[in-house]
Amino acid sequence: MTGTDMDNGTTDSGPSGYAAARLRLLSEGARSGPPRRAALADLTDTWLGGLFAAGAEVPRGVALVAVGGYGRAELSPRSDLDLLLLHDGGDPRAVAALADRLWYPVWDLGLALDHSVRTPAEARRTAGEDLKVQLGLLDARHIAGDLGLTTALRTAVLADWRNQAPKRLPALREMGEERAARMGELQYLLEPDLKEARGGLRDVTALRAVAASWLADAPRDGLADARRRLLDVRDALHLTTGRAADRLALQEQDQVAAELGMLDADALLRQVYEAARVIAYANDVTWREVGRVLRSRAVRPRLRRLARERSDFLRRAVAGDGRALGGGKTTPERSPLAEGVVEQDGEVVLARAARPERDPVLPLRAAAAAAQAGLPLSLHAVRRMAAGARPLPAPWPAEAREQLVTLLGSGPPTVQVWEALEAEGLVNLLLPDWERVRCRPQRNAVHLWTVDRHLIETAVRASEFTRRVHRPDLLLVAALLHDIGKGWPGDHSVAGEVIAKDVATRIGFDRHDVTVIATLVRHHLLLVETATRRDLEDPATVRAVAGAVASQGTLELLHALTEADALATGPAAWSSWRASLVTDLVKRVAAVLSGEVPADLADAAPTAEHERLALEAVATGAPVLSLRAQTGPPAEPSGDPEPLGVELLIAVPDQAGVLPAVAGLLALHRLTVRTAELRALDLPAGVEGSVLLLDWRVAAEYGSLPQAARLRADLVRALDGSLDIAARLTERDAAYPRRRGVVAPPPRVTVARAASRHATVIEVRAQDAPGLLFRIGRALEDAGVRVRSAHASTLGANAVDAFYVTGPEGAPLPAEEAVAVARKLEETLRA
Repeated sequence: MTGTDMDNGTTDSGPSGYAAARLRLLSEGARSGPPRRAALADLTDTWLGGLFAAGAEVPRGVALVAVGGYGRAELSPRSDLDLLLLHDGGDPRAVAALADRLWYPVWDLGLALDHSVRTPAEARRTAGEDLKVQLGLLDARHIAGDLGLTTALRTAVLADWRNQAPKRLPALREMGEERAARMGELQYLLEPDLKEARGGLRDVTALRAVAASWLADAPRDGLADARRRLLDVRDALHLTTGRAADRLALQEQDQVAAELGMLDADALLRQVYEAARVIAYANDVTWREVGRVLRSRAVRPRLRRLARERSDFLRRAVAGDGRALGGGKTTPERSPLAEGVVEQDGEVVLARAARPERDPVLPLRAAAAAAQAGLPLSLHAVRRMAAGARPLPAPWPAEAREQLVTLLGSGPPTVQVWEALEAEGLVNLLLPDWERVRCRPQRNAVHLWTVDRHLIETAVRASEFTRRVHRPDLLLVAALLHDIGKGWPGDHSVAGEVIAKDVATRIGFDRHDVTVIATLVRHHLLLVETATRRDLEDPATVRAVAGAVASQGTLELLHALTEADALATGPAAWSSWRASLVTDLVKRVAAVLSGEVPADLADAAPTAEHERLALEAVATGAPVLSLRAQTGPPAEPSGDPEPLGVELLIAVPDQAGVLPAVAGLLALHRLTVRTAELRALDLPAGVEGSVLLLDWRVAAEYGSLPQAARLRADLVRALDGSLDIAARLTERDAAYPRRRGVVAPPPRVTVARAASRHATVIEVRAQDAPGLLFRIGRALEDAGVRVRSAHASTLGANAVDAFYVTGPEGAPLPAEEAVAVARKLEETLRA
């Protein structure tokens, strides 16, 4: 018989027979997951066993042993074969010949092989020196040859591991922490490494090793299923890519999802994140228990000595009293934290008298106490509360609401406490709407976290601002709910407003407070989007924000929520520059809410510096510019001022093509535009001519800023046509081509309705790239419109720019013409 009989597991020992059987197995649609991995391991065992016995004479005292993932029978389609040829030190030539008979057929098939040839003593010695080798040997499994040799090695390795565990487990933990710092957390990465990232398959192997030490054991609920799901995803990744890959790249996620029968890549990532979260939580709980056990072992001899000395002293002190005094037994100290909640041995546990089934507020009370104390909730306590928990009445009792606010306001410790509640289903019991955002990926490079973790991180950030606002409770709850609408159709802010009203009402806030929370959720992006994409000198902009927030108190809360949300998003979402723009907007809106009338944009008076540059430009008939560094308040009270960028002021006699010329020039000099304003200046009486003033904030991409004289000279050449900016940008792009990555969504250009009374606002959303603003400016010039001001904003790789444009006479564009200009600009950017 050639090939493989898939029913009885027999196979031709030749490479072609094994390869054909392997291909049939991996092509079967009916078999996948654990059955296929086990069948592949069995098939490989049979083939290798045949190779082992194929020689004229098999040396005695030799065994073929599978270790690592192969030892666990977890062979994915492209997994390495981890093999140990174990021998008792007999005829070395015979052992070498057997090794050649085994290894070369594996290599001939193109399979990855991790192999070694050792005696039991050598294997134990190597394991003692190399932790990775020891972990692999813990999963040793006999394939062929001397079973007694394999069994003896397994027994010895396990005994060594258990004897050395107090020393080796800390090293194993350190190795995991180093790996996590290097590879990141699987449950938050858009392109996660299924094996090496924290919460991945490597952590499951470490947890198995901890269990084998007999010092501690991992929480088993859901762990095996989480491991199976990650292995299934890795199998599908191997099959779709044809490579031994562990990194789930963006461009491969749709194929992997289809292979697994999932709806789309988001469903795939969510399942991966859920599995990783189970593993990461088990990892945290297990290592905490290991630390407790090792600390207990370290102090136990000293405690026994002290107990004996104390007992002897007490016996001597009451000699003749007739009472027998013991004293050898000590119990952990328990310190009360809240009603029904105590601290014991560095964890928060339930008091002996606590009755979760009769106390629905207990989970929140225990969580708040743990977060305030900066301590973890014990696994036993969380499970006990989950087993006896029942839904809170609606509306919640006042104590429940206060405990939730206390938990959210506890800062960084809130995260691990919330994760403990979520792991046992208590968060979904308290907040049923949480399920839609749980483990939901955010396909935006600006975001560091899944939606649910981002909400908790926002609450953590908001806890830093509770002294800035009059109602910290509303700030913290709004922080928790601000993205709760993600996962629902349409604008998540609109959907979130509806959900937030319902949740806030259930939590027990009164009607006024519910309205404030809903307003904060509805408009949580209003300040930062307006400040970075609208003209703050336009009264319509300020009035629109004032109308949305309606009160000084809500504005104060929205300001704090805006900063907390951005800081929790990631470093690209917040900067001193953005903070200064938002603060400026808040001041203007506060003035309107207090009854002041904003000055009309057309009436804004030029500064003395603006007039000086304008007069010089008229006198010389050429551009005049100045560069001036700008700083904001220091991040720390005693620190240096925060740099906000460099203000570039340009005055130029009015002419066509100014915007694309300046934008292109800055792109050539590798200057990033943060904000851009262009407007015509009214000159003093008696001075003839018209001057355009450009007030831009820029920053150097690399190195230092160019000299102002160099910029001016190049601008003169760009305006008179002797410097072909488009050609220069094309040449640079050809000389330094950008690496092709994930295909970005196409640009989108829209008209913002009723955004200004003085101009038409055109919004551009596109992939950020050098020269983008130049291309936009040139397209707008070609469309025959005047750019009154521009506001550039970059979030990660995404550019979101707004342009205030008018017709030649200075009036807003008619609706149909505005739509036509936007459509033409979009076509230009997509070309």
